Amino acid sequence: MCVEVGAGEGILTSRLATLFSEVIAYEIDANLAGRLAARVAGRPNVRVVLSDFLAARPPSRPFQVVGNAPFSLTAPIVEWCLHASKMTAATLITQLEYARKRTGGYGRWTQLTVSTWPVFGWQLAGTIARTEFRPMPRVDAGILRLTRRAQPLVSPARQAAYRRLVQAGFSGVGGSVQASLRRSYPPEHVAAACGEAGVDRRTIVAYVSPDQWVQIFHALEGRVRRPADRRAVRGSAADQQR
Repeated sequence: MCVEVGAGEGILTSRLATLFSEVIAYEIDANLAGRLAARVAGRPNVRVVLSDFLAARPPSRPFQVVGNAPFSLTAPIVEWCLHASKMTAATLITQLEYARKRTGGYGRWTQLTVSTWPVFGWQLAGTIARTEFRPMPRVDAGILRLTRRAQPLVSPARQAAYRRLVQAGFSGVGGSVQASLRRSYPPEHVAAACGEAGVDRRTIVAYVSPDQWVQIFHALEGRVRRPADRRAVRGSAADQQR
């Protein structure tokens, strides 16, 4: 099943109809939606929806997202995809700069990419010159690919803890990743975890790769028990003694 965002006149929709058993094509412009409906009239597996994709409820069964939406809507569309529990993959045409930024193309990594890395892989799957579009945009485009991992790199029960770690690292306090994390975790554990992940003590937060963040988290998990966890362990032991 495929959900298309910003289907326009249906040029891409027609191709998607040959690849998926069901296509739901969203288009918010009534004139474009009319032309889209006419183009796919002979394709019973395509349903045209005249509505705002961002207001749509995600399907309750596995689906993919494909889209060539306005560049100004990239961020909310990506957020929608990340929060759709049944979405398996998304292929989105975005500004090339956005796609590079989210996939480490400048040697730096964003908090959004790092935070979601245990669940989603981010990939720059290709580029499209601006001259290929009509009307022509001012910048080139990138093909951003989001893929839900078959097995998350962090267990679902610990993903909130992982996000807290990343938030602490990207807090902007301390400069280096070690200096930032030492404000929330024991310094000796932070130093050991970063060493295991191959992260130098002077490395700036944005230059730590997502895989290194996951390594740091697992290394810290093996060393640090939060106070709430310790209370839970003591409470469980006390219950067993009663």
